[in-house]
Amino acid sequence: MKQALAALCISATLFASCGSGGEMGSTTATTEQSDAQKFLDAYTQEYVKLYTNSSSAQWKSNTEIVEGDSTNTVNARMADEAMAAFTGSTKNIDSARKYLAIKDKLTPIQAKQFELILYAAANNPQTVEALVKQRIKAENDQTRQLYSFQYVLNGKKVSTNNIDDILKKENDVNKRLAAWTASKEVGKTLKTGLVNLRNLRNQTVQALGYDDYFTYQVSDYGFTSAEMMQTMDRLMNELYPLYRELHTWMRYELAKKYKQPVPQYLPAHWLPNRWGQDWSHVVEVKGINLDSVLRTKSPEWIVREGEKLYTSIGFPALPATFWSQSSLYPYKPDSNVKKNNHASAWHMDLNNDVRSLMSVEPNAEWFETANHELGHIYYYMTYTNPDVPPLLRGGANRAYHEAIGTMMGLAAMQKPYLVGRGLVSADVKVDSIQSLLKEALNSVVFIFFSSGTMSNFEKALYVDSLQPNQFNARWWELAKKYQGIVPPTVRGEEYADAATKTHINDDPAQYYDYALSYVILYQLHNHIAKNILKQDPRATNYYGQTAIGDFLKKITYPGASKDWRTVLKESTGDELNAKAMLEYFQPLVSWLQEQNKGRTHTLPASL
Repeated sequence: MKQALAALCISATLFASCGSGGEMGSTTATTEQSDAQKFLDAYTQEYVKLYTNSSSAQWKSNTEIVEGDSTNTVNARMADEAMAAFTGSTKNIDSARKYLAIKDKLTPIQAKQFELILYAAANNPQTVEALVKQRIKAENDQTRQLYSFQYVLNGKKVSTNNIDDILKKENDVNKRLAAWTASKEVGKTLKTGLVNLRNLRNQTVQALGYDDYFTYQVSDYGFTSAEMMQTMDRLMNELYPLYRELHTWMRYELAKKYKQPVPQYLPAHWLPNRWGQDWSHVVEVKGINLDSVLRTKSPEWIVREGEKLYTSIGFPALPATFWSQSSLYPYKPDSNVKKNNHASAWHMDLNNDVRSLMSVEPNAEWFETANHELGHIYYYMTYTNPDVPPLLRGGANRAYHEAIGTMMGLAAMQKPYLVGRGLVSADVKVDSIQSLLKEALNSVVFIFFSSGTMSNFEKALYVDSLQPNQFNARWWELAKKYQGIVPPTVRGEEYADAATKTHINDDPAQYYDYALSYVILYQLHNHIAKNILKQDPRATNYYGQTAIGDFLKKITYPGASKDWRTVLKESTGDELNAKAMLEYFQPLVSWLQEQNKGRTHTLPASL
């Protein structure tokens, strides 16, 4: 631990010169700045220790889930409680408020750290210590309940990967229905816990003046809840004409594929994803059959190939501990030990211990996902530097982390890149419209799930105090309105289909992050393609382009020490908007309109 703390420049003698962005190292620091720095040094040292302990306990809780054994869950809860007791202590709250009251006398980077300290405290205020402990216990219990669940299909134990494969490949609608239904059974076990968590989360942040937990989370962007939802509406309205055409095309294509009458709305079990958030598996781009190539590779090859993309543009190799400490590959479906099956990246100690939790298999989806998760890892590694205090080692905003990762996943799937890596032949003929269609069925479709269904459900849950006897009705009401999706059968309130989405339980009131990340990623990718590569944004090859690495390092190096709006403006020359995304998919619009001639659009002309 001493070595880690030294590397983080947290000791009182070192931190002033390296942890404050170079602003505190001179002899010109004012008395107020010096006093503030002493507090920050001490706070940071304890914070990093507790953060590391919590990360380690949560890692075990997410990777070693054994039915009937709650040891790891209890340890995670205890570590979280220790972290909460510190960040939410009255002393730290009072100190942060005291220094923010003289904000104009502090350096900007000091002020930013105090704002973060107060933000962290709002989730764990000592004034409601009993509530905080209840919430932490409930959160850990809920995560364990979700990931210890044994999915069963036709009397056999199955994994979520097995279910996902059926939904991607099976043409028999009855078999699809059985798999989809099996995927939703876990929701029944989570509803009571979700109600309890909603109440505890709201009550906890209300103790420091926030109206509700959704409002608390949104404030991290400098937005009110209303402003965030207005932003979500704006993004959807800009993209809605394209989505409406995609929805119409999908209804007719799936009806033909499954030999069924054309439905008014898309039955959820017809779609290749459990939540209808990604329809791209319906389209196979001829000439690029990546799955057939990748199935001859090992899961480790998939991750190593991802690392090569990053090192080729100038990032360092992954640390040896990444490979020895990560959990990258799936457990056997009948394993007694389960793990969180949602891909994620972890910055264990805010220093050099970076890990990923995945279940990599040799296919195109995991190829893209591995590149995405490594985007998070390299973001961690880049802002872990002497100019960024540990408290500010985060993304410019939460969406930036997703934007960088998803952009790199997108870049790794474009034909010129795949040709360059020897995964497809250079002379292969690829239908550019089909390729664009497949991508739109991923990213454009996802906007309406993330901005529409998910964000509105969580807003209803936390801001509007949605009643438990309306959970499922509201979920499907939103899915119909924003996604044009309906359940295959009546889904009563004994179900909690929203709770089957991991983020509803253990990454709450943040799903708008993903919507914003897509907008940002197309802005960044558009800039890279046009201004760095001088290539068509739809056909790029990032590999070996160190200028891209330089561009990304400039964005990721400051971490959260620079305002996200400033980062976006400086990197792309533009404000947050969907122009780049709309431009990217423009060639697809006229093609879809031609395909849909004579077909009935069942979604309204506007949202």
